[in-house]
Amino acid sequence: MTPRDPHHPHRPHRPNAGGFTPPDPRGIFGTEDPRHARQVVLPEVGAAGQARLARARVLVVGAGGLGSPAIMYLAGAGVGDLVIVDHDRVEVSNLHRQPIHAGRAGAGKAASAARFVRELDEGLRVTVVDEALTPANAGGLVGGCDVVLDCADSFAVSYILSDVCLAAGVPLVSASALGMTGYCGGFCGGAPSLRAVFPDLPDRAATCATAGVLGPVVGILGAMQAQMALAVLLEMSPSPLGQLVTLGAGLRWGGFRFDSAAEPADGFAFIDKSGIGPDDFILDLRGADEAPVPVHPRALRADAACPPAPPPGARAVLACRSGLRAWRAARALAPTHPDIVLIATGEYR
Repeated sequence: MTPRDPHHPHRPHRPNAGGFTPPDPRGIFGTEDPRHARQVVLPEVGAAGQARLARARVLVVGAGGLGSPAIMYLAGAGVGDLVIVDHDRVEVSNLHRQPIHAGRAGAGKAASAARFVRELDEGLRVTVVDEALTPANAGGLVGGCDVVLDCADSFAVSYILSDVCLAAGVPLVSASALGMTGYCGGFCGGAPSLRAVFPDLPDRAATCATAGVLGPVVGILGAMQAQMALAVLLEMSPSPLGQLVTLGAGLRWGGFRFDSAAEPADGFAFIDKSGIGPDDFILDLRGADEAPVPVHPRALRADAACPPAPPPGARAVLACRSGLRAWRAARALAPTHPDIVLIATGEYR
C-alpha cells in the first residue's frame, strides 16, 4: 500500500521527491500552527525571518484599491503591527477593487481594513487612524515604523511621505495606478527619494473616478507593494529600495534601478494650513464654487495659470485641492520668487 502524506491524506507520500525534502514547518516552529508554514520553508524567510516579520511595524497610508491587497498580504505574512491611515468611507463603487471591505459600505475604511486583519489573524496588532495624512501628523505616524507604504495614490501624500521618510531614514514603498497602467517603487531608507525620480508633477492628471481603473491593475500593484515591503523587512538581496517597476497597457512590464539618482536641489514642500504665518502671501487657487470658504481669511483668489506676484520678502503659500494647480502656479512664480510652499486642501488620503 502506498504511504500517504500525513498532512495531506489524499496525496501520496514521496520522501526526498526531486532530491529535496522540505523541512516540516511544525518542527521549525515547535508548534502545530500552520499559519505561515508555506513561507517559513523558504530559505529567504525561515524561522528567523518569520520572527522578524512578527516584530515589524508597518504604516499603510490608504486602505483603498492599493491598500486593500497590500494590507491583505502583509497581514497574511504575519507582519505583527500594522498602522492603517484612511479617513474615507467605504462606497459600493469601491468594492470591485477593494474586496476586503465587502459587506461594509458606509464604514470607515481604516476600521473596515482593521476588522479584516483581525478576522484573518487575531494575533496581529492593528491601529486605526481615521484621519487624513497631513504634513502636521506625518512625522508622528512615520516615527517608529520599519517600512511605510504609500497606497493613497495622491500627489500630495506621496511627496509628504517621501520628504518625511527621507529625513527619518525610513523605507517608503509607493505605487500609483490609473486605467491599465501604473508603477511601484522603493524609495528612501538609504535609497533616493521619490522626488529624485519624479522631481516635477505633470501639467494635468486624471483620477480613478474620471479615467477609470480595472480592479486587477491596482490589485497587482498593491500586492507588489506588499512584496517589496516584505523584501525590505527580510533584508532580501537585491533590495527593492532603489528600484522602480512599471506596468504598461497590455501587461507590458518595465522598470529600472535609480540607486544613483540625485536629490533635486529645489522643490516645493507641502505644509499644513495650520503652518500659515502672519506675514505669508496666500493664494487660494480654487474657485468660490469649488470652495466657498478660502483656505485662510487673508487668502486671495487666483488663477493657477497667471498667479499674482508676491510682495518682496514674503513667503508665498499656494493652495488647491490636490496640489497640482498649486505646483503649476509655483513653477510660474519660482524664477522670480523662490520662497514657495504648497497646501493640498482635500487630497491627503
